[in-house]
Amino acid sequence: MADRAPAPPLTRSEWGLLLVLVAVQFTHMVDFVIIMPLGHRLQQELGIDPAQFGSVVAAYAWAAGIASLVAASVIDRFDRRTALLALYGGFAVSTLLCGLARDYGELLAGRTLAGVFGGLAAVTLMAVIGDVFPPEKRGRASGAVVSSFAAASVLGLPVGLKFAELYGRGAPFVVLAGFSGLVWLVAWVQLPPVRGHMGGPRRHPVAEFNAVVRVPNHLWGFAFSFFLVLGTFTVAAFIAPVYTRANGWSEGTLAGIYFVAGLCTLVGTNVVGRLADRFPRLALFRVLAGAAMVMAVVVGYVTQVSFWGGAALVSGFMVAAAGRMVPAQAMLLGASAPATRGSFMSLNTAVQHAATGLAPVLAGAILTRYPDGFPVVGWVAAGTAAVSLVLAGKLKPAAAPVAPAAAA
Repeated sequence: MADRAPAPPLTRSEWGLLLVLVAVQFTHMVDFVIIMPLGHRLQQELGIDPAQFGSVVAAYAWAAGIASLVAASVIDRFDRRTALLALYGGFAVSTLLCGLARDYGELLAGRTLAGVFGGLAAVTLMAVIGDVFPPEKRGRASGAVVSSFAAASVLGLPVGLKFAELYGRGAPFVVLAGFSGLVWLVAWVQLPPVRGHMGGPRRHPVAEFNAVVRVPNHLWGFAFSFFLVLGTFTVAAFIAPVYTRANGWSEGTLAGIYFVAGLCTLVGTNVVGRLADRFPRLALFRVLAGAAMVMAVVVGYVTQVSFWGGAALVSGFMVAAAGRMVPAQAMLLGASAPATRGSFMSLNTAVQHAATGLAPVLAGAILTRYPDGFPVVGWVAAGTAAVSLVLAGKLKPAAAPVAPAAAA
């Protein structure tokens, strides 16, 4: 990979903005992941069966995907600051409703609303990065935001589970809603207006939607995102149950493994973010994507391991899989002009949620038919990731880039 000229450092105001965006994404990711380890407790305390719990988990992803699809035609009509504050406020309220839910119906409704508001807030957040941060700084900004998932695994899950143990099923959501309220206040003070994308004339929302999906570069981006996510979650969705069954691990042992893996991923994604601003992003993506493909196959075959062996395997897979998302996200942010970036990212999020929903279904079908078929799942993950490796070369920067929006 050819070395680039040294990237300019982030300014103090850019760091302040980035920390707010990372805090928003962190709370969103904690809300997204906390529901799964609470599954046994929720089934017991609310009297719901496994199928109903599966619907509760799926409701978040499907709601976020559908909302992103619907919002794609109008999201670029608003100041990013106004949109993010409104959506994030709705997310905080929805999370509180999840904590106060008394039965299956109320919990399902709360998770659906949290998916709508949280998913759209995440879309708007990435559009802010694309609008405010120039191309030579987007790698570090994307790396910081992507690392929020690892931070949620390292900090959010253990703390949330401890609150559930002490105060019951709803406590993690109530605490998270309160913390999100504090983050909202900081965002209200810190976020600048971002209106640079609103300067041009606007057409009917349907016409604008059609204009976004007719751009060949956008279509390559959607296909790239779909296979990229599919190549991650086919394996990731079943690492915990397969490894637990193969090794007889307790929940505490599994939590320790994910703590180590999350910590490694937290460091790794930020390192990759710096590399993404120094080296060509496509070349960096291909290196990390190749490593993720290898790790997917290895994780599929090597399931009977010690604690540290499992920690090393899961860490290797998560670092490579999350690391490749950093240059990929930076490439996607540059694939659309500012005037349509919000619509493009909204549709892209809908595609990613569709892949997130399909991946465990595909892996589950394989493991239902072949109980010892996790190696097959690993090869499927590697195969779909290989498709994304090819599609990455089709993705190009927007033909007519516009200077980043001024931050008032």
